Amino acid sequence: MSEKHLSDVNGTETTGESPAPGTYRFPPKLQVFGRDIQKEQLKYHHRRVAVEKSFTFDAAHHLHLYDGKCKSLHGHTYRLVLQVSGYVNEIGIVVDFKDLKQLVKERIMKPLDHQYLNEVLPPMNTSAENMIVWMWEQLEEGLANIGKPEQELRLEWLRLYETPTSSAFLKREWMVES
Repeated sequence: MSEKHLSDVNGTETTGESPAPGTYRFPPKLQVFGRDIQKEQLKYHHRRVAVEKSFTFDAAHHLHLYDGKCKSLHGHTYRLVLQVSGYVNEIGIVVDFKDLKQLVKERIMKPLDHQYLNEVLPPMNTSAENMIVWMWEQLEEGLANIGKPEQELRLEWLRLYETPTSSAFLKREWMVES
């Protein structure tokens, strides 16, 4: 059996064995599209897969008819985590993360970041439980314009953190129940 010769980070030729401590193995050659892998190989499967992305924004609000600190004007650094599922496209991707970033930027960040939520959201008590449903509606509508129809992209769940330890959670099946 012949040993493959590789180069470590220092350019020293090595065998196919584990590199010495402090050195790193580089592949002998980079995979080249059209030579080492073909277009029809890029899509490995046809299964639904989910991807997740998180975002933060800052906003102020207060709650009506609430007996506690949140009845006074105050602010949060909100964290929104979303999960989108779909079937991979012809190159093996469900949805480009930059497209999700743009969707959230347009539908959630622009209207809410550094704003007084009681003023910019539809009439509601600006609880995380109300806000997350509004966010779902915004994201689901925008998601219809991303990807190809055969990918069947859909929002699976959202989590909206008001603080690092307190959040509201919403799942797809809860939105289709009513």
